[in-house]
Amino acid sequence: MQAPIEPPPSAWALPRPDDAGDGEVAGVGADLAPGTLLAAYRTGLFPMRVGRRGRIGWWSPDPRGVIPLDGLRVTSSLRRSCRCFDVRFDTEFEAVMRACADANRPHGWIDDEFVAAYVQLHELGWAHSVETWIDGELVGGLYGIGIDGMFAGESMFHRATDASKVALVSLVDHLRAIGATLLDVQWRTPHLESLGAIEIPRAEYGERLAEALTVDATW
Repeated sequence: MQAPIEPPPSAWALPRPDDAGDGEVAGVGADLAPGTLLAAYRTGLFPMRVGRRGRIGWWSPDPRGVIPLDGLRVTSSLRRSCRCFDVRFDTEFEAVMRACADANRPHGWIDDEFVAAYVQLHELGWAHSVETWIDGELVGGLYGIGIDGMFAGESMFHRATDASKVALVSLVDHLRAIGATLLDVQWRTPHLESLGAIEIPRAEYGERLAEALTVDATW
């Protein structure tokens, strides 16, 4: 696959992850230009609204949720489910993101500005989707950002049982195959914990991120 295209650098000086202190938001403002987003992820930040319709916040949770690539929990029933789906990569990125942005989902925050920004990153080769299909219908998936040996998972959705879990299994298999070392999931939710997510301190996440960014892992 062709290497991703590096956009112009950000016009903003972004905060440091530890500027969040005992909280989770290191700063607010700036924009969602490709260069800004990539600079944030390379630093250890990720963007979300502060409040459902608030300003862009640059988040740095402590502790941070990650899924060890050798620690994904795949039950026998989930392994059987993997045989029921057609898994595709990067064929319907915007559709996956808009499904994740469904306003009927609780705690939804992904709006058109975020969709446009990440679609642009996808077109540059940085944002990726893993999709699960049944009989030609998109029924689940996830999306996130891949930089060197790090993948930052952003959101997932399902319209069929295990559809998003199967996408995650396929993602982890792919990341291991290309030599990636870090799968960031932001927070360890009960759902992600059941799949093997753990928490690590902010400082340790920064160390793992720095190491992952030295890895040549072509998507």
